[in-house]
Amino acid sequence: MSAPKKVVLAYSGGLDTSIILKWLQTEYGCEVVTFTADLGQGEELEPARKKAEMLGIRPENIYIEDLREEFVRDFVFPMMRANALYEGLYLLGTSIARPLISKRLVEIAAMTGADAVAHGATGKGNDQVRFELSAYALNPEIKVIAPWRLWSLTSRTKLLEFAEANQIPIAKDKRGEAPFSVDANLLHTSSEGKVLENPGEEAPDYVYQRTVHPEDAPDAPEMVEITFEKGDAVAIDGVAMSPAAILTRLNELGGKHGVGRLDLVENRFVGMKSRGIYETPGGTILLEAHRGIEQITLDSGAGHLKDSIMPRYAELIYNGFWFSPEREMLQALIDKSQEHVTGTVRVKLYKGLARTVARWSDRSLYSEAHVTFEEDAGAYDQKDAQGFIQLNALRLKLIASRNRRLKG
Repeated sequence: MSAPKKVVLAYSGGLDTSIILKWLQTEYGCEVVTFTADLGQGEELEPARKKAEMLGIRPENIYIEDLREEFVRDFVFPMMRANALYEGLYLLGTSIARPLISKRLVEIAAMTGADAVAHGATGKGNDQVRFELSAYALNPEIKVIAPWRLWSLTSRTKLLEFAEANQIPIAKDKRGEAPFSVDANLLHTSSEGKVLENPGEEAPDYVYQRTVHPEDAPDAPEMVEITFEKGDAVAIDGVAMSPAAILTRLNELGGKHGVGRLDLVENRFVGMKSRGIYETPGGTILLEAHRGIEQITLDSGAGHLKDSIMPRYAELIYNGFWFSPEREMLQALIDKSQEHVTGTVRVKLYKGLARTVARWSDRSLYSEAHVTFEEDAGAYDQKDAQGFIQLNALRLKLIASRNRRLKG
């Protein structure tokens, strides 16, 4: 690959991406544009602007954007319609943020005339795959630079030496080994590495940042009502809110009650297993509520088909194929299933748990007249079940008869 002339860097303002910024300048002599996305990570982003300026980036080449609404509306909510869980547990908080960041990297590259984008993901993880597959899906001609796969700065010591040599400020707590690595956005917080690398040891409580310990949560349960329209949450306790505001509020409620903690050893796309601590308070409540409203509004055939494709859908997101045709095809099927998923769910929050306790909808398929143990006024003739059973038993009887004949 020829040396780039202008690079758009996914820039957090932290030590690693600051080193990458300077490395790009010294290695390629290229112009660098920084892009910092506010996805609800809860950090002040203006220091990133000041850090970029200090490292020689012109103000017009510094992009800091609030993408919280787009993130929840166009990425988190479509995924939630699918009830997506990777390996049955993980709510894909990191995975679903990468395609949006990549999308903006490619768009800013087009706006600024850059011929390359760069990211700070390591060569061991999933994020490098997610960033790059998304970028190539949106612009097959774009160059992608992954410094961790290219440079000789292979240790923390070498990184710090490079930072000192190039007058890059080093926070005092970066002098030693960080206790663990954190990625955060409005959907979740992810912690990996160091003190978490031995899956045989319980994670220290200080790792958790977004949720109180369930044992320390309030002793009284709290109810929250979530209203859905076509599979998307639109209101909390009767108050209409934007997508990002809804997730923010559910995060507050879930965090207070210790909801959404997960200790997971997962299978990375690149082939190795990794242990992560995830906190997804609002997303956990949202998933529970969405399943609650689907219980009364979604037909069994549609619901079972949807559940059967969910693992494949979740795997596509985890592996970085958000912009693939197969994900879009599955999304069309999922969205079709949500046409009547409208109504309200009441969820009880208590000591780390979020449980549906009531749900109602004018689109409900639930018929009390059919399921009651009292008089049903002729809504259902129980004698009909005999023929239904006999027809479904026919093939089983034929198989049993054959097997008995062969044994005899």
